[in-house]
Amino acid sequence: MTRTRLATIAVTAALLLGAAGCSGDSSPRYDEAIAAPTAGQPGAGRSPAPAPTPANCDPRASRRPDGALPAPGQMPAGTLMAEIRKRGRLILGTSQDTLLFSSRNPFTGRIEGFDVDMARLVAQAIFGDPNKLEIKVIAYDQRVNEVLLGKVDLVADTMTATCDRWKDVDFSVIYYEAGQKVLVRKDSTAKSIEDLGKKKICSAAGSTSYDNIGKVKSEPVAVAKPTFGDCLVAFQQNEVDAISTDDTILAGMAAQDPYAMVIGDRFTQEPYGMAINRNHPEFTRFVNAVLVKAAQDGTWTKTYERWLGGTAPKPPVAQYQ
Repeated sequence: MTRTRLATIAVTAALLLGAAGCSGDSSPRYDEAIAAPTAGQPGAGRSPAPAPTPANCDPRASRRPDGALPAPGQMPAGTLMAEIRKRGRLILGTSQDTLLFSSRNPFTGRIEGFDVDMARLVAQAIFGDPNKLEIKVIAYDQRVNEVLLGKVDLVADTMTATCDRWKDVDFSVIYYEAGQKVLVRKDSTAKSIEDLGKKKICSAAGSTSYDNIGKVKSEPVAVAKPTFGDCLVAFQQNEVDAISTDDTILAGMAAQDPYAMVIGDRFTQEPYGMAINRNHPEFTRFVNAVLVKAAQDGTWTKTYERWLGGTAPKPPVAQYQ
């Protein structure tokens, strides 16, 4: 099959990778002139002002859970969990394009994957029913703003916890460890991104993946595209020499292109956490208790093996502030 024909396949692949939730979004907060959340929206109320970056920030350190989880259906009064219980559904912000983590099943139409199943654990803890989940598809560069505006209860979308983002949102404990790599053609002699000096490397505009390319000492040329699907098309049409983002996303691309391969070691660390409005620290503590329980009782391992295959590594160890 020629690369020209593969480019046609990439158009279909773009539907699966179009707005893939990459390691980051460097987009600014929403304009404060935009209307604040109205009553009835998740997290309605004033959006939290940016917090100063704490000294010795550890983006992996989240809020410690408050004791044992309450029984499903018996959420403490005055908490966001109680509001969600009254509403009848947990609202998750995620993508529909990140293969294995949150992508739309073409046969059932349902959005599914590792991230979605992690959020279903939270719904299970609130309702006793993991299907009490409303999925809202969001653009990866609007993940922070969706939380700030109270349009979702949480975001689980291959989202890296960073100190900069902690200024605007809370993060759960880390539930997956990823890292940035690079995808090249199988006939490439490159062994790492450092071997691609002056070569064109594509990543999504506004992503920390894009920013990281500019930090490579050999000075590859960072090429911005609106989505990673667009990067895949550009790669298969020979407009760029490589693509760079989280290894989780690149694995999905390589599975679709027999002429592509992922090379090198991770050159960044991308710890994934769930983003939550800072006005609701009790919800962050609740989510953390859910994730810690899943790590301890084997649920995390089973979920990993279901979606990612192979022998699961040990779950990330929860760290607290």
